[in-house]
Amino acid sequence: MKPTAKIGSLLGAKGSAIWAVEPKATVYDAIAMMAERGVGALLVMHEGRLAGIVSERDYTRKVILKGRSSKEELVEEIMTANVTTATPEHTVEGAMRLMTERRIRHLPILEGERVVGVVSIGDLVKWTISAQEETIAHLTNYISGGYGVAS
Repeated sequence: MKPTAKIGSLLGAKGSAIWAVEPKATVYDAIAMMAERGVGALLVMHEGRLAGIVSERDYTRKVILKGRSSKEELVEEIMTANVTTATPEHTVEGAMRLMTERRIRHLPILEGERVVGVVSIGDLVKWTISAQEETIAHLTNYISGGYGVAS
């Protein structure tokens, strides 16, 4: 488990469940699904293809703050259509850098045009912390003489 590991490895460890909504769904339905699934964003899929992403941030900034109704507003009206994506071959470190530069919290992972998973900034931070803990454990074991000791 290293920051240079591929996103595909992270998806293999965390799972590749994809929560999605149609562009014509109401924002209310999308928010209800986010609450039910315990996620902060949903992919917006149309005919099996990624059309956008909608997040709690979109909801607060584009519906609540503008006095709109979530039961009348459609997802396609507030979603981010120009979605930043990555592939399973991207590294965890590279994905974290991309997300930080673009100021995004969710990154759809595509193989060609097929969505194979989504990673959040939290997923990447957890992976990185685990990698650091693993490195510390190996170094501690090395320093205390645990390596190369014949039995």
